[in-house]
Amino acid sequence: MGEKLAYRSIMLLAAAILGLGMAEANAQNGTPLGQYGDWTILTDAAASKKVCFAASQPKESEPKGLNRDAVVFYVSVWPKEGVKGEISIKLGYKAKKGSEATLAIGKDSFKLFTKEDKVFVDDPTRELKLLEALKKGSKATVLATSERGTATTDTFSLSGLAQALQALATACP
Repeated sequence: MGEKLAYRSIMLLAAAILGLGMAEANAQNGTPLGQYGDWTILTDAAASKKVCFAASQPKESEPKGLNRDAVVFYVSVWPKEGVKGEISIKLGYKAKKGSEATLAIGKDSFKLFTKEDKVFVDDPTRELKLLEALKKGSKATVLATSERGTATTDTFSLSGLAQALQALATACP
């Protein structure tokens, strides 16, 4: 029952946050396409432009008990825009203006820029390198700072991400 509830939570969170980046989708139209380890694949064909994405929630978040909205890691695809893997993370709070976040995978570390309550990669070439590191890693840790100066650490499992990205490529060619 816990697994079913976790799956439903991810689906609802992912659908509710579908408006990331360039997406112009109606969140209620998100359709689940599958579960791959700790990652869920969804699509929204009813949007003005078809959107597909993989989403996952952190396995651990620090500090514990912090009052924040849902934290979700996304890899999004917009076929008509030629976007095949935009990485974004919803932090669950507004980030400190002008701050950077760090995404660590094993020994690799990537700087991300913050915009309101999300973080993004600023360069498509670095985004490709980050995607490759994510596919090979076992966990990803995001370090960021809130508008109030609170440092947070969110750790995501990368189990199933490589398969989820393959499914994205098939669902949104």
